[in-house]
Amino acid sequence: MNKNEKMELFDIDAQLDAKFGKKGTASRAEAEERAYAFFTGQMIEDVRKNAHLTQQELAERIGTNKSYISRMEHGLIDPKVSTLYRIASALGMTIELKPL
Repeated sequence: MNKNEKMELFDIDAQLDAKFGKKGTASRAEAEERAYAFFTGQMIEDVRKNAHLTQQELAERIGTNKSYISRMEHGLIDPKVSTLYRIASALGMTIELKPL
């Protein structure tokens, strides 16, 4: 950006409200759940790839099938906590829960 260009500021909360509804509404909660599932899937995919494992290899390590791993990585399903622990263990990682 050159010095003559102006940065335009915008209110992200207003944009989210317009697209998904106000915080606390059912439509906003559904959108947030989809976003969490997508984010979780992306993290799993990144860690799996860094471990140089295929979806099939990870599936075998946690006792499921490749299709389940694919759906999870694409954010189509949200894995249970127990599944996340199995995935972390299969990848030589741990999950830490701590207060904000």
